[in-house]
Amino acid sequence: MFTENPCLVRHCRNVALSTFDADGNLTEEKNYCLDHIPDPGKIKQDIYNYIKSHQKIVGLCASGLIFQDIDFSNKEFYGCNFHHCTFMNIHSQEVLMHMCILDFAVFNDCSFIKSKSMFTSFAGSTFSHTLFTSSDLIQNNFNGIQAFQSSFDDSDLFNSRFIKATLIDTSMQNCNLKHTLYYESKRSNVSFKMSNTREALFTLKGSALALGKNESDDNFEGDQQ
Repeated sequence: MFTENPCLVRHCRNVALSTFDADGNLTEEKNYCLDHIPDPGKIKQDIYNYIKSHQKIVGLCASGLIFQDIDFSNKEFYGCNFHHCTFMNIHSQEVLMHMCILDFAVFNDCSFIKSKSMFTSFAGSTFSHTLFTSSDLIQNNFNGIQAFQSSFDDSDLFNSRFIKATLIDTSMQNCNLKHTLYYESKRSNVSFKMSNTREALFTLKGSALALGKNESDDNFEGDQQ
């Protein structure tokens, strides 16, 4: 996991895509990034086929690819790289992601209901009409994300970070927010109804409890710009 080969093009800073042998199995051979690979259509299809044919996926690098109308239900991803990927119309359940990188990804009209994500980074990603309802999102990095009309309802966000995130028309109702960080976040029309906001950290001064806030307030700091 986390073996990131650089692109074969000299001075290119992008990560190389995964390589496959004749039987479609992952190899550790060096490769090009999506911008420089000679046959991008083939590598895209190889990666799509690999995900489709495997339930447990370890160390896959698909940086920059577009995933649309693909079913990830019950898939398990360990140490995979989806940096700068785009996910469109993905409606899957019970997806597991452990120590994966999805920094600066784009999620549009997606749902990952009852998913499990641990030690995974979504930093700088954009979520539009995306659902993580009834999920375990533990110790994840959501720093700098932008979420529009999305939902984390009924989820466990223990020790996750939303530092400098922008949350608009997004719901976090009935969530476990213990040790969840919202430092310098911008929130508009965000509902925390039934969530334990007293144990979350919204400012460097301390938790909502330390600030004397009422966790039953549906719009606790929700109109902050």
